[in-house]
Amino acid sequence: MEDKEYLEETKDRDEGGKAVSEEAGKTPVKDDDEYEKICYVCRRPESKTGPMVTMGGMNLCHDCMQKAFDSVTQGGFDLSKIQNMPYMNLNLSEFGNLNNQDVEIPKKQKIKKRTPEAKKPEFDLKDIPAPHVIKQRLDEYVIGQEQAKKVISVAVYNHYKRVFLVDSDKRDEEGNVQIEKSNILMIGPTGSGKTYLVKTLAKLLDVPLAIADATSLTEAGYIGDDIESVVSKLLAAADNDVDRAQRGIIFIDEIDKIAKKKNTNSRDVSGESVQQELLKLLEGSNVEVPVGSNQKNALTPMTTVSTDNILFICGGAFPDLEDIIKERLTNKSSIGFAAELKDKFDKDPNILGRVMNEDLRKFGMIPEFLGRLPITVTLQSLTKELLVRILKEPRNAILKQYEKLLELDEVKLVFEDDALEWIAEQAMKKETGARALRSIIEDFMLDIMYEIPKDPEIGSVVITRAYLDKNGGPLIRMRGYH
Repeated sequence: MEDKEYLEETKDRDEGGKAVSEEAGKTPVKDDDEYEKICYVCRRPESKTGPMVTMGGMNLCHDCMQKAFDSVTQGGFDLSKIQNMPYMNLNLSEFGNLNNQDVEIPKKQKIKKRTPEAKKPEFDLKDIPAPHVIKQRLDEYVIGQEQAKKVISVAVYNHYKRVFLVDSDKRDEEGNVQIEKSNILMIGPTGSGKTYLVKTLAKLLDVPLAIADATSLTEAGYIGDDIESVVSKLLAAADNDVDRAQRGIIFIDEIDKIAKKKNTNSRDVSGESVQQELLKLLEGSNVEVPVGSNQKNALTPMTTVSTDNILFICGGAFPDLEDIIKERLTNKSSIGFAAELKDKFDKDPNILGRVMNEDLRKFGMIPEFLGRLPITVTLQSLTKELLVRILKEPRNAILKQYEKLLELDEVKLVFEDDALEWIAEQAMKKETGARALRSIIEDFMLDIMYEIPKDPEIGSVVITRAYLDKNGGPLIRMRGYH
């Protein structure tokens, strides 16, 4: 009876004997419990080494402990022979007095524990939005590019249906149907919304997204990032959760920069070789990647990531591809009444929509690489009308951002339609797509943003075409004016 009373009395006390409230008394999950232990010496995670020994905040695997004991017995306490062995001159009795921060491995290099197969949360088809829902959400952020949005919505939906089949193992028993990966190749001029589409897509699906730049990738062994660094970025985006990363999206931008170099006598380490190295990732394979770093070395923990269920989207501007397409189209028949006029396709705004694999091969992409990107999406150049819509319609349109900024100063900002057309015309001249809009607006809004806070009586500002043409000023109305 006394024991029972003692237990009742002490159950609400923490280890130091202090009383704990009922809300706080619920066993908090230790941050360390989510992550695997990593050996301080060899930097391998617990899933690869087996159970570890913890001493003074350090985790040591059995292999490294054995090497330490072998050094002690054979080499006369010469621990310096062991790679990365900490505290060579430390007396073994002092291990308990070590400060944990001195031996702590950075959190970004820790790997989250894998969920056991039996306890894995089921990936339900209900979690995947239908193609029309994906497109509706994309419409809120991206103006135009209707065909591209439709193709991407269907491709992504089919990809995650494939992930569902793999996870639940609900394959057709008789036919043994296995759905192939639907990786996407996006082709479009600069500023047409390639990266923005992918960012919006990842936000909508709530999956980890890694955006890598193909220009920095080189064949392994040369200066630059190797191919595995692409998967390493995705793992970091998933907070080092391997299971979550294996269902993510990798967007490789500037893919046109790894085309085969023409007329080169030196080794093409950043062109064709990178395409060859990417083949295994696109197809699906198990890759050893460094955790928390792009560099592989003895101090960086490594883990294995499967790319089977990772969706790869490759995007590029492919400059001068239009000329290759025109050349193919006009070479169908060179003389006679059926001959195509040389300038027939010069003013075709959707010339990229006629692209074929042979055009991309001529550009410098190898056929094996293109074969692993079965879906090709082309984005159109932005017209003046589309640029005006981009200014005011998206959920986070540039004009809405400036209206919000001035609203904090209790000033209403209004743009006349003529002014919006002027901005679109100037952006068309710069030929950098939607990117030009912000730089143009920043330029003429500088004076307004500087002057408005000076006078607290100003109630609204109207931006006119005359002001933009430098033939007048903006219309300023004071508070209380109707």
